[in-house]
Amino acid sequence: MVRGPLYQTEYRPQFSGHETFPLRYGWLKKAYDAISATKHDMANKQVFLSDDSIARLGVGKNMVSSIRHWATVCGIIEEDRTTGQLVTTPLGDLLFGSNAVDPYLESSASLWLIHWCLCANASKATTWFWTFSHYNNTTFKRDDLVDGLMKVAEGRGWQRVSRSTVQRDVECFVRTYESRPAGAQGAVEDSLESPLAELGLVRGLKGHFQIVRSLRSSLPDSVFAYALNQFWNAQQVTTTLSYERIAHEPGSPGRIFVLDETELATRLGALEDVTRGLFQWSETAGLKQVIRERALSSEEALDLLRAGYPRRAQKDAA
Repeated sequence: MVRGPLYQTEYRPQFSGHETFPLRYGWLKKAYDAISATKHDMANKQVFLSDDSIARLGVGKNMVSSIRHWATVCGIIEEDRTTGQLVTTPLGDLLFGSNAVDPYLESSASLWLIHWCLCANASKATTWFWTFSHYNNTTFKRDDLVDGLMKVAEGRGWQRVSRSTVQRDVECFVRTYESRPAGAQGAVEDSLESPLAELGLVRGLKGHFQIVRSLRSSLPDSVFAYALNQFWNAQQVTTTLSYERIAHEPGSPGRIFVLDETELATRLGALEDVTRGLFQWSETAGLKQVIRERALSSEEALDLLRAGYPRRAQKDAA
């Protein structure tokens, strides 16, 4: 039986919102700054809807909607459930606030963190979640992903999912991770890479693409531990989590970061030092699992991420 959020009865897929534009450099900061500057305005959704939003954000109309989409999906801004107002999140404050650790996304730690927030977000990024969590081949063509997603949609009875919509979503997914030079008639804006292309997770080959499984030397242990804590909180387990779940469960760090068995074991072995003993790796009697004394609080999780940035970056942001 296939597991994971996509196979839960109440799940509703999301194949749109980005207006076909992949995440661009500077967009998350633009969204954060716009919402931060209007935090006292209860109707600040107008930042992305009013006539002056194009001038305010310096992009075209459709890109304004795309900026809001990416900032929401990546966990930088959110809608307050009580007031309906748009607000910045603690993660957004960490990256882009007054004491920002990396406002221009110059650190690979930030890119891995955004990749995690995006691809573990099953409710708002179906294609991204499914590709990293359920697609088991290392190579693919665009139609392979489209066919796979349409098969899931039909099997789950998802309503109003058209092939053309899924095709556009898959194209956006590919462009998020693989740069595409502009043609003779292409705009300069269209030739810019998504920042996530720097991670090297998807490699373009002749006629197809490859999901690259390699050493993740640029992935900080702090980001891995943060992701594991979030994944653990979503599981119906308490003090222990098996290696198998961490490696293979949909939405797990092993899946989202595309880690091989050796590197995953190394990451798990480093958890005790990274979390100051709250997480411990155990291989007792052949049973491979992580023991968690307790979940990290929201403040501890952010402190963990902050500690993973170079001291110089933290000093400059202070």
